[in-house]
Amino acid sequence: MAMTDYNMLLERLKAQFPGAIQGESEFRGETTLTVGADHLVPVCRFLRDDPDAQFNHLAFVTGVDYSALGREPRFAAVYQLYSLPYRRALRLKVPLAGENPTVPSVVDIWPGANWHEREAYDLMGIRFKGHPNLRRIMLPDEWVGHPLRKDYPLGGEPVAFTPTMDDPALEGLGTQVLDPVSVPPVRPPEAQPHTLVINMGPQHPSTHGVLRVVVELDGETIVNAWPDIGHLHSGIEKTAEYKTYAQVLPYTDRMDYVAAMTNNMGYVLAVEKLLGVEIPPRAQILRVIMCELQRLAAHLVWVGTHCLDLSGTIHALLQYAFATREDIMNIFEMVSGARLTPSYIRIGGVARDVPPGFVPAVKRFLETFPRWHRDIARMLDENPIWLSRVKGIGAITAEQAIGLGVTGPVLRSTGVAYDVRKYAPYSSYDLFDFDIPTGTNGDCYDRYLVRMEEMRQSVRIIQQAIAKLPEGPVQCDDRKIVFPPREELDSSMEALIHHFKLVTEGFHPPAGEVYAAVEAPKGEIGYYIVSDGGPKPYRLKIRGPSFSNLQAAGLMAKGHMFSDMVAIIGSIDITLGEVDR
Repeated sequence: MAMTDYNMLLERLKAQFPGAIQGESEFRGETTLTVGADHLVPVCRFLRDDPDAQFNHLAFVTGVDYSALGREPRFAAVYQLYSLPYRRALRLKVPLAGENPTVPSVVDIWPGANWHEREAYDLMGIRFKGHPNLRRIMLPDEWVGHPLRKDYPLGGEPVAFTPTMDDPALEGLGTQVLDPVSVPPVRPPEAQPHTLVINMGPQHPSTHGVLRVVVELDGETIVNAWPDIGHLHSGIEKTAEYKTYAQVLPYTDRMDYVAAMTNNMGYVLAVEKLLGVEIPPRAQILRVIMCELQRLAAHLVWVGTHCLDLSGTIHALLQYAFATREDIMNIFEMVSGARLTPSYIRIGGVARDVPPGFVPAVKRFLETFPRWHRDIARMLDENPIWLSRVKGIGAITAEQAIGLGVTGPVLRSTGVAYDVRKYAPYSSYDLFDFDIPTGTNGDCYDRYLVRMEEMRQSVRIIQQAIAKLPEGPVQCDDRKIVFPPREELDSSMEALIHHFKLVTEGFHPPAGEVYAAVEAPKGEIGYYIVSDGGPKPYRLKIRGPSFSNLQAAGLMAKGHMFSDMVAIIGSIDITLGEVDR
C-alpha cells in the first residue's frame, strides 16, 4: 500500500475506532497494523465495506507463538487482507495473552475464514469466539495439544487419543479439545430428519485424493455437503521451523506434486523478499518459462482426469493429455534431473543454467502443443455427454467466491479477473503481453473454458519469454546466500568459507515478516514467513489455493444430483497434499 493511502486509512481508522490501532509497522513494503482483540470485528468490517478500503479478499488467518522469543503476549492472530478493486495488501495482527488465547471470529465478514480459523485453532490452540463450528480440521478430535506451539516437540510426539490431559507426559502441550465429536459427525446436527446422510470417500477415485465428503441427500438431490480433510496431514509448516531456509524448499515440491515449480516460486520469492536481494534477468525469465510450462502440465493432468471422471467414453483424451505433458516432463528432466519434484527454482535464482538443448526443445513443444490442444477441445467442446455433466453444474457467484477466498480459475469463471501475475507482477511478468480469461456463469463448464484458454495464454507467454531470454548469470552474486561457483573453491579461501557456512548453517535473513504469493495453476499460493534473524524460519504459514477453494464445494453442491459431486470436486482441481500440508 502506498504510504499516502496507508496514512489516510490509518487516520480514518483511528478517528472512527479510538484505541483500536495499537501500533503500525512497515517492512519490505508491507504494512502491518496491530489491532486490539475487542476492536477486531468492527475494524475488519470497516476495512471490507468502506469504499476507500474494500479489503474484500481474505488470503488467510493464522497464528504465531512468540514464546521462544520471550515476547509477551505469547500469541498473535494474523490476518492477510487484499483489496481487489485497489490492488493493495494489508496485514492485521491481534496480540493474544494466556494459554487459551481467544479472539472474535470474522467468519460473518469473510466466510472463507471458517477453515482458516479452524486450522489456527487445531494447530495453534487459538479459540475464535463466535465461530459457527470450531472443531479440529487437520487432526483427530481426540488429539491432545496443538502442534504448532513452540513447546510442542517435533518427532516422538506423545500421541494420546483421549479428551483429557491427565497423562503427565502431556503436560504443557496445550488445551483439550472442545466437546469432542467425530469430524464431521456421522449425522450432522444440521441434517433434516427425513434425509439420508452418506459418506463419499476418503478413497481416491473421483475425489482426487484422500478427501471425505459427508453428503446429505433427499432422494438423489444433495441437500448439504461437508468436505472433511486432514487424512493426509504432513506437518510441513512444523517441520520448516527445524530446517534452514534452503532445506525447506524440497517440501514445497511435494505439496502440490502436479505444480511443483510454482510451489518453489512462491516460497523463494518470500525468502528473497525477506533477504532483499535482486535476481538476475536471465533467472527471472527462466522462472517464468518454467512456471508457465508447469501451468500447462497441471492443466493437462486436470483435463485428462476430470474428463475420465465424467465421460468415460473418451478414454483417449487422458492419453492425449498425458502424451503432450510428457514433452514438458522431459524438459524439466533436462534442466533439473527430475520430472515431478524438480526443486529447480532456488533462493537467489535457479539451480543451474539450462543446457544448450533447452531452447530448441521448448520451441519444438510450442510448435506441437497447439495441435494437441485443438484435438482436446474438439473432443469436449460439443460432446453431449461432457456438456450434460458440466453445464450449469456447481455454479457460484462472484460475490460468493470472493467471500470464500476462492482464487484461480474457479474465481475467474465467475467473471473476476484476479490473477496475481497481473495484480502484483513478480519475476518480470510485467514484461509480457497476455490476457486473463474469465467466465460468466461460474459453473463447471466455465472452469473448463477458463483453463483451456489459460493454456493458450501460457503458450503466448513462453513464446515471448524465449524471445526475450538474455544471456548472463542465473544466480545472484551474494556469496552469503548462494553457493560460490565451483571453480572459485579451488583458489579462494573466502569462497570455501562461504560454502562451508551455507552448508552447515545456512544464511541469516533480518528479523521481520513477509508474505509473497504467485499465481499457481489452482490459484493463489502464498507463503507468510516470520524471521527471528536466525537461519531457520521462526514461523512458516502456507496459503494453499486448494485448501481455500475446496471450502466452496459444499455451497456448489446444494440442489444438484449426487453424481454431480464428482463433477464439482473435479472442477475445483485440488491436490490433497497441498490442502493438508
